[in-house]
Amino acid sequence: MKKVFIFSAVVILIFAVIAILTNQQKAEQTAGNPYGTDDLKSSTIDLLDDENYQNIITPDELDQKLEEEESIIVYYFSPECIHCMNTTPVLMPVAEEMDKHVYQYNLLEYENGWNEFNIQSTPTLVKYENGKETSRIVGEQPKEEFEEWFQANK
Repeated sequence: MKKVFIFSAVVILIFAVIAILTNQQKAEQTAGNPYGTDDLKSSTIDLLDDENYQNIITPDELDQKLEEEESIIVYYFSPECIHCMNTTPVLMPVAEEMDKHVYQYNLLEYENGWNEFNIQSTPTLVKYENGKETSRIVGEQPKEEFEEWFQANK
């Protein structure tokens, strides 16, 4: 009986140490992130250092830009969407080549965006002018489609 108690205590101690180390590692990874919170999904944490995901916009920032009637382009994505993971490495370099600033809205972290911005699927790229949507392209597309869309949405 004494051996079972010692064994159980050791197992609990090991799990406690693992939990502490995991939380510490997560805190280090999420420090200073653009989302403004440390409570991020693991698939979002995986993208924090990815150069293709550095233009994150929060819901408050997006609402402010729309209220101020700025002309902006917003890329709605989810880090758990395979089509988004295929699209972003194509889209972001095209946007940079064409001198277009594209804000990235993470629908996994900001789930209210699905309804608020009428997003049916990801990836979705939307152009807003004067605070109103003027154009949208949905789904995984080849580079040429994004080039044409950016040309049409100057």
